[in-house]
Amino acid sequence: MEEIYVSDKTFQRENFTQNILPKGEYENCVFENCDFSGCNLSGFKFVEVVFNDCNLSLAKCSKTAWRNITFKGCKMLGLRFDESLEFGLEFSFENCTLTHSSFYQMKIKKTVFKNTQLQETDFTEADLTAAIFDNCDLHKAVFENTNLEKTDFRTAYSYAFNPDMNRLKKAKFSVAGIAGLLQKYDIEIS
Repeated sequence: MEEIYVSDKTFQRENFTQNILPKGEYENCVFENCDFSGCNLSGFKFVEVVFNDCNLSLAKCSKTAWRNITFKGCKMLGLRFDESLEFGLEFSFENCTLTHSSFYQMKIKKTVFKNTQLQETDFTEADLTAAIFDNCDLHKAVFENTNLEKTDFRTAYSYAFNPDMNRLKKAKFSVAGIAGLLQKYDIEIS
């Protein structure tokens, strides 16, 4: 089956679980209120694409290219971004539910997560240098052997990780968030 190329197109209220999106490259497109839940997006290329209020939960994204992508208001449960192509990888998340997802070993420097639920998301061994977690819920998010240098956690909340197991040089935290870094010591802070 031949892959297609689509540019400058807006898709609205499409249910791709029933009408399968043709495999190919989508450039400068907008997907609004579309349902990709459980879809196989493996091998797709998305370049300068905006996803608004879409459901991408449990979509497969093996070898998917995400280049300059904006996710706004999307439901994205259980996504394995760690299976995506690394070349040109760049995305941002705003007002998304991105729980139970994986960024294992990914190089996602300067990624912006804004007003996003990242509960139980795996950032193990990822490079998050200078990333921003602006008003994000990081309850049970996993940070182990993660590069968090210059990462901004000042408005993030519910995170708890061991500073000895991560690189934190010049990372930014609020006074209220310090408790999440000291949890391993089982001490009381008041």
